[in-house]
Amino acid sequence: MTIDDACVSCIINQSVRVANAIHASVPLTEKLKSTVTKMSETFSYDDAPPEIASYVYEEMARIAKKTDLYDEVKELSTKKALSFVPFLKEHIATSGNKLLLATKIAVAGNVIDLAAEVEFDLDEELEKIFHTDFTHDDFTLLREKLSSAKRVLVIGDNVGEHIFDYLFLETLRELYPYASYFYMVRGNPIINDVTVKEAVEAGFEKICEVVDSGVNTPGFAYSRANVYSKELFDSVDLVISKGMGNYECMSPSHRSDICFLLKVKCGVVAASLQKEVGDIICKMV
Repeated sequence: MTIDDACVSCIINQSVRVANAIHASVPLTEKLKSTVTKMSETFSYDDAPPEIASYVYEEMARIAKKTDLYDEVKELSTKKALSFVPFLKEHIATSGNKLLLATKIAVAGNVIDLAAEVEFDLDEELEKIFHTDFTHDDFTLLREKLSSAKRVLVIGDNVGEHIFDYLFLETLRELYPYASYFYMVRGNPIINDVTVKEAVEAGFEKICEVVDSGVNTPGFAYSRANVYSKELFDSVDLVISKGMGNYECMSPSHRSDICFLLKVKCGVVAASLQKEVGDIICKMV
């Protein structure tokens, strides 16, 4: 996907969110917003939104003199997500369809997105996810692919959401124990996306191989990935992609057998999927 005019205004608005997150002074807030507004005048409409975000956030980090702009918020998101784990584990353990429930929970966690046009409440999403259907529903096809896959790559998205990805991967390992699993994260802090730091802290190395993609974008931009990540992406039997940023970067992709799991949180992605903001998606390509 490439950007359109709505993406430009969304990215400018993110400068205000960053200012709030770092408790910026009024002068710094104005500096961040004016800088991003000026940068928007030269955005390339050939780029995907996550590619634009990469250099916008790099510049905001430089101005703010802060490597990880959302470090405090990410810590809070993780703590909140962890508070739901006992409740969600119990529901998965007693479910008649563990895979479906774990998949929906993984998508519910996708609401923890600090770059989204529309904000959703995590408590509310988890409460209703048990009774919400996928509006694009390729779950049966996903289950078929998992039944024969020997190597499965899950590409993570946001911090906090990664706790629900852990439950999802635990369920995959229980149901399909003979496959190898990989969890791919961003190469460095960008927005509130998950990196090796958060994945290791959550214990992912106990259940799968954690892979640093090398990308500096809030989405898996294949052209920016390191050699190992490209080889892995190309060679696994199934890629499970979490969130809008990954969808934007991999639509289209040179490979098949990608399952996009996400909640639609902006009009541009809604239009691409021909769905509505708020819909949950399980789409195989």
